[in-house]
Amino acid sequence: MTALGQPQSITKPRTNNKSPWPDIIQFVCLMGVLGYLFSLSIEELGYNWQWYQVDKYIFTLDENGFQAGPLLEGLKVTLIISGFSLIFALIIGIFTAFCRLSNASVARLIARLYLETTRNTPLLIQIFFIYFVLGPLLGLERFPSAILALSLFEGAYVSEIFRAGILSISATQKEAAFSLGLSKYRTYKHVILPQAIRNTLPPLTNQAISLIKDSALVSTIAIYDLTMQAQMIIAETFLTFEIWFTIALMYLFITVLLSFLVFFMEKRLQIT
Repeated sequence: MTALGQPQSITKPRTNNKSPWPDIIQFVCLMGVLGYLFSLSIEELGYNWQWYQVDKYIFTLDENGFQAGPLLEGLKVTLIISGFSLIFALIIGIFTAFCRLSNASVARLIARLYLETTRNTPLLIQIFFIYFVLGPLLGLERFPSAILALSLFEGAYVSEIFRAGILSISATQKEAAFSLGLSKYRTYKHVILPQAIRNTLPPLTNQAISLIKDSALVSTIAIYDLTMQAQMIIAETFLTFEIWFTIALMYLFITVLLSFLVFFMEKRLQIT
């Protein structure tokens, strides 16, 4: 009650319900302007656009029905590699984050060495090392080697995201959980991790998007992903700009779709 006897209004916390549409529209407009300027420069070079040939490399419709083209087949491989790599990166990231936060000095040292080695060396070199050096020793083919390399590389960044999310939770909540008789395992399971995951959802989305784009490097070990299929088509048809622009739009579609998915998850969880 206030001094005048009237109830005091309660201010509700604001939630982050900002729509991603303005950012997407601005990005599309920017890409349109850049594409127009780029097309003008290509016209100065006398490039002959042949967009009518691109659709058959995406899909075809004939008497047998829908037939996926090489670009869709490559996209399927890219999504499979990215999906498995993301799952393993999350597992590696959570495990490494707990090692960094543990009281065991050996666990902290091993986690630190893994982080510094992974984050400070190029992903391409890591892919080559795992495929050409560790692959023959462990019996790994191209596909599992690519997944392992991407998982280890992205897992290092995911671990720091999780560690920051756990540290962002107030220590008083952990003390309150212990005072209620919860074990350390139940405290993290029911109190710390649910809040940490909500706080780390936006940066984890950015990392997942980076993973999808980084997966293009697996083409260097002859995996027929989206990028490798594009290179083969360009080598056969010389449709350089048409194919690369199509590939860019396909990557853009996947990443924007992922951004929308996480936006609705944030809205549902009401992340402040």
